[in-house]
Amino acid sequence: MRASLEVADVFRAAGPAYRAAHAGHLSLHQLKVMSAIEHCRTAAMGGHVEACTDCGHWRIAYNSCRNRHCPKCQGVAARNWLAAREGDLLPVGYFHVVFTLPAEIAAIAFHNKALVYDLLFKTASETMLTIAADPKHLGARIGITAVLHTWGSAMTHHPHIHMIVPGGGIALGGERWISSHPAFLLPVRVLGALFRRLFLTRLMALHAAGKLAFFGQLVHLADRHAFLRHLSPVRKKRWVVYAKPPFAGPEAVLAYLSRYTHRVAISNSRLLRCDEDSVTFRYKDYRRTGADRQQVMTLSADEFIRRFLLHCLPRGFHRIRHYGLLASSTRKARLEHARRLLAVAPPATDKTPTEPPDPRPPCPCCGGRMVVIETFQRCHPPRGPPSAAAPSGQPAP
Repeated sequence: MRASLEVADVFRAAGPAYRAAHAGHLSLHQLKVMSAIEHCRTAAMGGHVEACTDCGHWRIAYNSCRNRHCPKCQGVAARNWLAAREGDLLPVGYFHVVFTLPAEIAAIAFHNKALVYDLLFKTASETMLTIAADPKHLGARIGITAVLHTWGSAMTHHPHIHMIVPGGGIALGGERWISSHPAFLLPVRVLGALFRRLFLTRLMALHAAGKLAFFGQLVHLADRHAFLRHLSPVRKKRWVVYAKPPFAGPEAVLAYLSRYTHRVAISNSRLLRCDEDSVTFRYKDYRRTGADRQQVMTLSADEFIRRFLLHCLPRGFHRIRHYGLLASSTRKARLEHARRLLAVAPPATDKTPTEPPDPRPPCPCCGGRMVVIETFQRCHPPRGPPSAAAPSGQPAP
């Protein structure tokens, strides 16, 4: 069912003026994201006509844009991804760990998304794997599913990594499973200190190699001494690594993943009002507690679009990654080994071929089965239904 208000509505109403006002300052990738969202599930994308086999009711279904930044297209993608990962769950507790970049680094990341976001993934995962393998802490090889988010609740630029981590791992010798404490995985202060050291060391190496770009108010950071002065405060600052309490079970892990893996900067359900000049939406103010945390914000349409486009990821960039026991190249073998050590049976697999579920919703009139009776290409609207008054043998208008 269509939301009462969508990001696409904002883009259709204010997008042309925004593109005209910022001509030459928007990347081709951002323009394509805007176009995809504006045209998603409209006649511009093509589609098909469905009819009920029982009562004859018919409806038009337009194609999706399938852009990963589109709020409407992520539901199916999330369900398909979850179905593929469900068999990876182990019968242990799972922890949620968050690695966040300081504001000074986030400003650099904005102009160097591919490099710095990739560095964030690599250093956060290496930090977890290194501390977990240390005999003073867990002494085991763990598995990690990591998801990149680049936004805060108000769509500001706030890059951070969400991790889902099993509560334990395979001993370094491979002979047994080592479980973590039920309410504690790894010390966050130790994680934060190593994360800071690894990240800053590698960020400086990128700068020394001339791979970082700086624009606007940060252009002076191209100078090495200015860059070191900029990083000086964050060397002394505590970098935030947050470990939430463990999930209540595998079902809770899947519920969390379904909300987080394919999320975009703002969902349609958070939009409240929109006109030619402004957009009003709900957001969470994490500095508040209780009922006061839910707040309402109104932005100009121009600023709303600007904030949304801040979070367009580079083409081909993977925002969901797996490490350790869950690394794609060895995942199957290591999960089988983990299940043997845990003395649990592998997930049941039904080899009997089954008919895939019908992706089309049932008939809204009688609940009957809908079938495709016509397809049409982009920008070619479907023909109208046959007219009862049309003479036999003549085409309907």
